[in-house]
Amino acid sequence: MSMPIKEFAARRKALSELMAPDSIAIVPAAPERVRNRDVLHPYRQDSDFYYLTGFEEPDAVLALIPGREHGEAVLFCKERNPEKELWDGFLMGPEGAIEKLGFDDAFPIADIDDILPGMIEGRSRVYYPLGKDKAFDNQVMDWVKTIRSKVRTGAHPPGEFVALEHSLHDLRLYKSAAEIKVMAKAGKISAEAHCNAMKRARQGGHEYNLEAELLHTFMSHGARSTAYPSIVGSGANGCILHYIENRAPLKDGDLVLIDAGCELDNYASDITRTFPVSGRFTDPQRAVYEIVLAAQDAAIEAVKPGNHWNHPHEAALNVLTQGLIDLGILKGMTLEEALEQEAFRPFFMHRTGHWLGLDVHDVGDYRVGGAWRVLEPGMVLTVEPGLYIAPDNMDVDEQWRGIGIRIEDDVVVTKEGCRVLSEGAPKTIADIEALMAD
Repeated sequence: MSMPIKEFAARRKALSELMAPDSIAIVPAAPERVRNRDVLHPYRQDSDFYYLTGFEEPDAVLALIPGREHGEAVLFCKERNPEKELWDGFLMGPEGAIEKLGFDDAFPIADIDDILPGMIEGRSRVYYPLGKDKAFDNQVMDWVKTIRSKVRTGAHPPGEFVALEHSLHDLRLYKSAAEIKVMAKAGKISAEAHCNAMKRARQGGHEYNLEAELLHTFMSHGARSTAYPSIVGSGANGCILHYIENRAPLKDGDLVLIDAGCELDNYASDITRTFPVSGRFTDPQRAVYEIVLAAQDAAIEAVKPGNHWNHPHEAALNVLTQGLIDLGILKGMTLEEALEQEAFRPFFMHRTGHWLGLDVHDVGDYRVGGAWRVLEPGMVLTVEPGLYIAPDNMDVDEQWRGIGIRIEDDVVVTKEGCRVLSEGAPKTIADIEALMAD
């Protein structure tokens, strides 16, 4: 783990300051998931739980109790067990959680039913992820029932339950310097992977050969997982937004759209590049590509403090729609008319970006009080315009059909404007062709 331990303590303190007096927050770790029969999926911690703890094991619960005399940050986790660790690997244990992760107190998870109800008792409000996990909901209700059963002896059960996500996810939206450092490293690794995939494409083969190149580069730099299933779509497959079969052969004359990013220390990167298998764009491919690149440039220019969330999308949309008119793909209308009628929608059907962080589609409201959220320093978002001209669209000239292009970068809002975290992956036509010619 490269994140400083003090970072997690600062996050817990920030959340505590947003909580009502006499309250408690209860946050569970992600459960293990069965892949098939007795094989588990590789374990990945719940993002909210990791954000507050830095703890990477399952079967754990965080209790955050502002004002508790014996320590506010309490972790319940599995005890050390040499025999089990021989089979499944090292466990930190309660003592290790205090020593290595800076918790104020820690207890065995096996004792949680005996201990946690006493911590909840007397607290007027409980914050926890309502409805996220039915089994955990039931467990929380059991703890509350235990307290209610003792009302006649003076026990005071909580009177209000509050969804934890609203306050916590607003904190997660603003990235610290330490978080941005990790995300920049993830962006650098992913950019190198895209470069290697471009070079590999010249050898021919299949989409999965390029996917293998991505995975090899990720893992070579210590990023053990993708942030999401990699999209490697050649030819008309590039027009399928979430194409993940990655089995088709690579053919000269086709483009390849790769949307892939590594996950590093639980933080996601998300990059898309589109390039020709042959190493040279055809004239129609070049014409469409230049429009998408100009749209991305305009959108990135609009990422700055004071602008709102939709400004980059509006900037990209103007360029994309005018480009479709200039190519003759949209006919008989002005830019204003095309935008009003959403004539672009068959060719550009998604938003221009999303928040990025511990989740690839990260948490945080896009609207506040009914208005688009204003961009502020520390927010990280993707900028990803595209044009997708379906191979069976008979309303356009044949030369355009089957061209799918998306260009995506990871961008952090700074005090002065913005910074692109994924700039290591070439995206101008000249730079792509030069890289592939090496």
